[in-house]
Amino acid sequence: MKAWRIGLSVLGLVALAFGLVELTTGVSPVSLLRVAVWLVAALIIHDALWSPALLGVGGLLTRVPARGRRYLQAGLLIGGALTVIAVPMIYLRGSQPASKAILLQNVGLNLVLLLAIVAVVTGLAYALRVVLDRGRQHAEATSGNPLPDRDPA
Repeated sequence: MKAWRIGLSVLGLVALAFGLVELTTGVSPVSLLRVAVWLVAALIIHDALWSPALLGVGGLLTRVPARGRRYLQAGLLIGGALTVIAVPMIYLRGSQPASKAILLQNVGLNLVLLLAIVAVVTGLAYALRVVLDRGRQHAEATSGNPLPDRDPA
């Protein structure tokens, strides 16, 4: 196990050194400045906006009943991933030549449609869970024999 760690550490350091050499010799100082500004902006957005927002949403989700929480969490996670992918494409729309056809699509409308699909599928999955749980409760009540335990969440 120790040999694997050492080998992976050395490989990581070699990759880091290669990246630094390529960055300092193959990229113009103006581009390096843009990368630095982007990294600082990403850090500020993450620490000042994104993390507190996620903590707030997480706090609000504790008020949702456990049975529905997992479906809401899945829907929010998928919707967040779709949004993170789509926002740069929405921002860059019209900035590329026509040969890059993906940016000519109405990504904003596509995002809204995908989020609606995620919401509907998540809602249907939760509704199915509710129906199955009610059927289970009804079967237990009419048979008098409790069915094998299942995860209540």
